[in-house]
Amino acid sequence: MKSTGSNSVMDIKSEPSKVTTLLLIIGIIFIATNLRSPLTSVGPLIGMLRDNLGISNTVLGLITTIPLLAFGVFSSLSPKLARRVGMERLLFFSLIILTIGIIVRSVGGETMLFTGTILIGLAISVCNVLLPSLIKRDFEQNVGLMTGVYSVSMNLCGAIASGISVPLATKENLGWNGALGVWAILSFISIFLWLPQLRKIRIAKSIDENKVKSTDFNIWKSPIAWNVTFFMGLQSLIFYVSVAWLPEILIQKGISAASAGWILSLMQLAILPITFFVPILAGRMSNQRILVVMTSILYLLGIFGLLYGGYLIIILSVILIGIAVGSSFSLSMMFFSLRTKTAHQSAELSGMAQSIGYLLAAIGPALFGILHVITNGWTVPLSMIMIATILLLISGLGAGRDAFIGLEKGK
Repeated sequence: MKSTGSNSVMDIKSEPSKVTTLLLIIGIIFIATNLRSPLTSVGPLIGMLRDNLGISNTVLGLITTIPLLAFGVFSSLSPKLARRVGMERLLFFSLIILTIGIIVRSVGGETMLFTGTILIGLAISVCNVLLPSLIKRDFEQNVGLMTGVYSVSMNLCGAIASGISVPLATKENLGWNGALGVWAILSFISIFLWLPQLRKIRIAKSIDENKVKSTDFNIWKSPIAWNVTFFMGLQSLIFYVSVAWLPEILIQKGISAASAGWILSLMQLAILPITFFVPILAGRMSNQRILVVMTSILYLLGIFGLLYGGYLIIILSVILIGIAVGSSFSLSMMFFSLRTKTAHQSAELSGMAQSIGYLLAAIGPALFGILHVITNGWTVPLSMIMIATILLLISGLGAGRDAFIGLEKGK
């Protein structure tokens, strides 16, 4: 990292010890494990929640929508809060709020369920925005590798959470309350593992503020920022539609409910290796347009296979969609770093993209369901996803070009 402040500050920041770096990596990994598991653990327990709380499917659908809306509302505020209190401290507070939210949600009752869900969405929205910019600031030469580590940690724990929720609730006799509440243990551990990072707040803040003074830019005026935003939103829309509706599509094609669940798990497994390798590959390329094109082709092939394929083709199609999901998610995370010059800009871009992107994503599952009800089939809803994929390609070509926000004359 280049010198921007006093020598004493520079020495501390530019030459961290191996122990300090290791503690930071461990802290990032543990924060990442909390970004999906509190959400993916809910889906398999929807039936228990409905039966125990006596609430309708429509109301239960809000449990999935509320976090997305929270991401959309609070993401744009995170960079401003981080500049006031420091990224490390804000991440620490978010972990505390996350732990409280998980506990509140599992206490019981409809009010507590939704109150806890709102707190969880608020906490995760902050972490979603700040982690990519923190990685850019502290791992400037290894952004791709660390983004891969962060992405795999997040998605792996999310997949595990969806798989063990029902066994925890039934075989371990924890009930839905315990199966949801157990994730507070992980977030509580993460709080203590993040404590060493609070000592670096003043140092990190002083360096980043010096860099911001010379490179600050109104990100909302940037064409690249808007391309990244739409890419982020469209890939999120496709992912949440897939998670919400893929099992139902498979069941109506004659596949058993149990098999449909395993096929959905197969899609999530296909995501994992891609989320590690794509950031590394993207970080080594001058532009990422070829990756955007390949990702879009995989999406289109997968959707086409779902529409017209037999059993084996459907299995292959789900794997292709999983690979595309992993690739598009990884690219969206990398664009926050690759298209910006500073950690502050990265946080601003992340906040903008996730704010608007998740609001866009929140529309997807509901619109998909409405189209299915109106047409009594899957052709029109899946055609909507094909259109979203084409728009993803267009925005990705703009986001993937070799240029930075504010300096947009790249190739």
